[in-house]
Amino acid sequence: MERKLKIAFVCVHNSCRSQIAEALGKKFMSDRYDFYSCGTELKPQINQDAVRLIKDMYQIDMEQNQYSKLVQDIPQVDIAISMGCNVTCPYIGKSFDDNWNLDDPTGKSDDEFIKIIKEIEKKIKKLNY
Repeated sequence: MERKLKIAFVCVHNSCRSQIAEALGKKFMSDRYDFYSCGTELKPQINQDAVRLIKDMYQIDMEQNQYSKLVQDIPQVDIAISMGCNVTCPYIGKSFDDNWNLDDPTGKSDDEFIKIIKEIEKKIKKLNY
């Protein structure tokens, strides 16, 4: 059997968009890839709006198996995707294979969150490495 590629979703804080991408990647594409998320700074918990909406929309409890991780806390990955840092993206030891340029919905309305979640789902389903 062919080895699955490891894909990392990277944000500065690893608390919202990258965590959503990890959860949805595992839900929709785990037969093809292994997914991780990480950041360059830790947050004490995953964004609670993201946790609530992902639970409502997909019945996934992100807090069960996910937590804020630093780049060095995950295995060496084959593909690194920046979520769109709105600042300079961190250097993670390799160049990014893609940048999804997604706005951070933190502190915004559920509608804004859902828009970003749906965009992440669409991009995950189109992954083709």
